[in-house]
Amino acid sequence: MSIWDYANPVKFIRTADHILPWVSGAALLCLVTGLVWGFFFTPDDFRQGSTVKIIYLHVPAALMAINAWLMMLVASLIWIVRRHHVSALAARAAAPIGAVMTVIALATGAIWGQPMWGTWWAWDPRLTSFLILFLFYLGYIALWEAIESDDTAADLTAILCLVGSVFAVLSRYAVNFWNQGLHQGASVMRAGAMAGDTEERVSNVFAVPLFVCIAGFVLLFVALVLLRTQTEIRARRTRALLARERVA
Repeated sequence: MSIWDYANPVKFIRTADHILPWVSGAALLCLVTGLVWGFFFTPDDFRQGSTVKIIYLHVPAALMAINAWLMMLVASLIWIVRRHHVSALAARAAAPIGAVMTVIALATGAIWGQPMWGTWWAWDPRLTSFLILFLFYLGYIALWEAIESDDTAADLTAILCLVGSVFAVLSRYAVNFWNQGLHQGASVMRAGAMAGDTEERVSNVFAVPLFVCIAGFVLLFVALVLLRTQTEIRARRTRALLARERVA
């Protein structure tokens, strides 16, 4: 069986119906476990106090904000090359989820940053690129809504997704590109962060529940994309049927 078989909308919906309960249950389990563990059963940091626990929302949301856009990029490239409608609709379905993740990352970052940096916002390279990424999300969603033809909208949003991917990459690696700004470098998702490298390292007492939260956010994203893609497929069918009735 080829992965391209799932470009068939009927097969995709049927498969998603089987997967969704398991993915949703695993997401709920990981999120409840990780958040309760992180917020209630980890100690305060010796420098940041209890504010460090925002990490259990901020880091997973930020990772998913970036990776949601990269998932949209892959789906858009599949649409451009293979013209599979499910891939275009999956990219459309992921956009509002990624936008919400970006808002969560920006909001929790501001709440975390105020007591640490003394300000709610700074024109830091990573913060600025994240804000621009959020604007690209809004533009992507608006472009889908503004164009009546689904195929034309898919083409134009795919191009927008290619351009916006630059800022998705910048959001992930801005601290590495510019050795300035308030935002610290990667301290979890990098080689040596868990062992051997003590500079800017997240202690295991914080990192283990954080990884559980990250797994929960990833599974939640997958579940929501599957659900929203099903909805987009059904909405597209409905529009097609209504158009045929008007012609008849």
